[in-house]
Amino acid sequence: MRKIEQDMWNAINEGVNWSKDNTQVSQFKDTSEVFLHGHHIAGVHSYTGELVVNKETLANWPTNTTKSRLRALGADVTTKKGITYLDGEEVC
Repeated sequence: MRKIEQDMWNAINEGVNWSKDNTQVSQFKDTSEVFLHGHHIAGVHSYTGELVVNKETLANWPTNTTKSRLRALGADVTTKKGITYLDGEEVC
């Protein structure tokens, strides 16, 4: 895991707002929202730890950085033959 991804996780675990370079964590009610280049990529519920990936953002920007941040959060994101998958299902 990259340093920036570890810092992102620390902010989520501590429930604080945080920003560095292209990645931001913002607290909204009981969820830590994660942004990359200003685009919402995921939310992590503060109490359950449930991860909700923004599939629309992933479909529009399936970059290596987006996928790396999501993997650091625990998402099962893969790419095969240029097609991006989340939890084994194609992201359209």
